Amino acid sequence: MKYVLRYVKPHIPTMVFGFSIKFTGTILDLMIPYILSYIIDEVTPKNDISLVIRWGLVMVLCAALVLFCNVWANRVASAVSRDTIEALRHDLFHKISYLSSSQVDAFTIPSLVTRMTTDTYHLHRTLNMIQRMGVRAPILMLGGVVVTMMIDPYLSGILCFLIPFMTIVVVRISQKSIPLFTKAQQSADDMIRVVRENATGIRVIKALSRTDHEMKRYDAVNSQLNADETRANVTMAASSPLINLLLNTGLVAVILVGAWRVSTGNMKPGAIVAFLTYFTIILNAVMAVSRLITMTSRAIASAGRVEEVLTTPADMKIGVPAQESGTGDRPEPPHIAFEHVSFSYNKRAKNLDNIHFTLEHGQSLGIIGPTGAGKSTLVQLLLRLYDVDCGTISISGRDITTFPLKELRQKFGVVFQNDVLFKETLLQNIDMGRNLSLSRIDEAVSVAQAAAFIAESGGYEKAIAVKGVNLSGGQKQRVLISRALAGHPEILILDDSSSALDYKTDAAFRSALKDSFSGTTIIIAQRISSILHCDKILVLEDGIPMGLGTHEELLKTCSAYREIYDIQMGGEHV
Repeated sequence: MKYVLRYVKPHIPTMVFGFSIKFTGTILDLMIPYILSYIIDEVTPKNDISLVIRWGLVMVLCAALVLFCNVWANRVASAVSRDTIEALRHDLFHKISYLSSSQVDAFTIPSLVTRMTTDTYHLHRTLNMIQRMGVRAPILMLGGVVVTMMIDPYLSGILCFLIPFMTIVVVRISQKSIPLFTKAQQSADDMIRVVRENATGIRVIKALSRTDHEMKRYDAVNSQLNADETRANVTMAASSPLINLLLNTGLVAVILVGAWRVSTGNMKPGAIVAFLTYFTIILNAVMAVSRLITMTSRAIASAGRVEEVLTTPADMKIGVPAQESGTGDRPEPPHIAFEHVSFSYNKRAKNLDNIHFTLEHGQSLGIIGPTGAGKSTLVQLLLRLYDVDCGTISISGRDITTFPLKELRQKFGVVFQNDVLFKETLLQNIDMGRNLSLSRIDEAVSVAQAAAFIAESGGYEKAIAVKGVNLSGGQKQRVLISRALAGHPEILILDDSSSALDYKTDAAFRSALKDSFSGTTIIIAQRISSILHCDKILVLEDGIPMGLGTHEELLKTCSAYREIYDIQMGGEHV
């Protein structure tokens, strides 16, 4: 909570200004019943109508000033809460953008979405309410007590007797509600996860007629969220009737005691009217404080979740490059080197084990193997989306952990297995904010064999729907390849990027890529025809390297590769 509160500090002068306006309006509000009491007890008996009118105008003026001060202070409160949460959301989004893949896996995407939206919304509402009622309600409550003591100490004693009991009720209920609101937010994470899965897989769900099944899944998480929200809200809601019971009991006592004191001549009728008005004001103020505590309890739970993300330390440290030693001529290091690399997502079963190979500048590496063999994991380690458990990965002789992440990733052009197109134009999807020249984009589009369909569909200004649903699978892949090539990368990674291309287009792309791209290429493929031309081919199975060499060498030495070749190519060895 302390970390989140620092976003409020720049706005403290503005908040103080708003509080002063709110304080002024609240004091004027407290004066109105006192003036009414004065009119009843002191002005009316004089039978001077002009004097009544003058004091009545004073009441109207006070009411107008109260309205003006409250509106002005509420506008200030809205501006402060808006600007504070805007800065908080900005930093939260920035932090999420730079979380490592393992940290994102730990938080989960649905939870991060909830923290970015629902939790910050709760903080926004609470900050706004604190500025609106955090000053007004306590002043009305305490000021009402002070004024009633000035009017009649005996009656105010009834109120003072009730205050400790109300405090105990509010504190105890708040202590119980905060953990319940935290659990409710976790249930909201689960519901968002199910909604995202259904929205993403809607076509599969419909195709397999699993709508009823998914409705049951949604009903389960929705019911759980409803139950958790109900439990938390019912717990907090208990404060209102309990406080009402205490105050209304006190109000009955005030009426009885006040009537007795008026009848004995110890209290004037105007005083009892004012006292009842103040008692109502105090009742409303206590209820406002109760609502504020309810919102604050929820906000404390949300602030903890937001702070958890903001204070998460970076787990990918940037190391110091090793100092070069010696003056003699040394051979140029390989462009990419994996040295006995092992990695596990859950830190128990290894997803990659003892990966060891090198690639010279301009060479190409094909990676093939069954589903789940660790092919995509290998390139994620090269991009340093995850850190290796043991071993080292180097580029041009320099450990990748010593590169600043931005510098490292600028070396790559990547097409991931499940890559994303954004709801922008074709040009914006290829350029990706890099301000590339049109000639570079044209060149990349030509190599990716995308020029023809882009021209036919209306050019670069064609609008792409969310996730590219208005493009075919092959068109998507060609746009993604164009995006990767347009930046003239040092290293090109194609992760199953031609699976939706027909053989003719795939062959044309590979031929154009060979002629136009001089960098190092890593191709992950399911089709052996997409990688047999590579300088080196790595065969993976269950994260273990089964073979490394050229196509011809692997046919002779690697049974796993030969089996794949026999299945896909009909056993015709070259």
